[in-house]
Amino acid sequence: MKNKMNALLAAAFLTAGAIVSGSTDTLAQGRTRVGLKGGLNASSLYYDSQGVSNKNERIGFHAGIFAQAPLGEFFAIQPELLYTTKGASADYNVLGFNGKNTFRLNYAELPVLATFKLGQAVELQAGPYVSYLLNSDVNSNGDFGTGTTAINRDNFNKIDYGLAGGLNIYFGKAFVGARYAQGLQNIANSGAAQTILGNAKNGVGLLSVGFSFN
Repeated sequence: MKNKMNALLAAAFLTAGAIVSGSTDTLAQGRTRVGLKGGLNASSLYYDSQGVSNKNERIGFHAGIFAQAPLGEFFAIQPELLYTTKGASADYNVLGFNGKNTFRLNYAELPVLATFKLGQAVELQAGPYVSYLLNSDVNSNGDFGTGTTAINRDNFNKIDYGLAGGLNIYFGKAFVGARYAQGLQNIANSGAAQTILGNAKNGVGLLSVGFSFN
């Protein structure tokens, strides 16, 4: 499975590179967009563990670059390269000890999105993404202590993948966007992590603002 995910990651980057490098050929079909984007994340893991309650989203952020290559008047392909935060928080009550833990997983993410244009201002987008886990930690605040502790990345699958969909609304070269991305890969990769997280998968809603240079 790991070899397949590595192959998928390589294929996704090659696809994005081919689209960007061939963007000059698409100028004849429409306007090629290249720009920056960033915004807020609200992520969840939906894990099930004894003594855990009041589960909440982790509020984080994403930032990166995008390129949009038109393949016709109403259709384009948009690869992106983002730094994005994921995870979740929950209260714990273990043997009378109480507190709150926040799992924090940070990824480099490559979505490749089919983009359907509804006029000049509105776009609907859907497609796959693949992510690589850069680092992970847990932030604790409670009876067990307060602070942040790094978690060995070997406890998690370093490759995550899934599907994403949303929309953008352009105001000239600027835009606002909303998207939801659902992971299809289990987060936990070790016995200890699986005891806490079970079959939890990443899920994240994104609110973005961005700017196209052209």
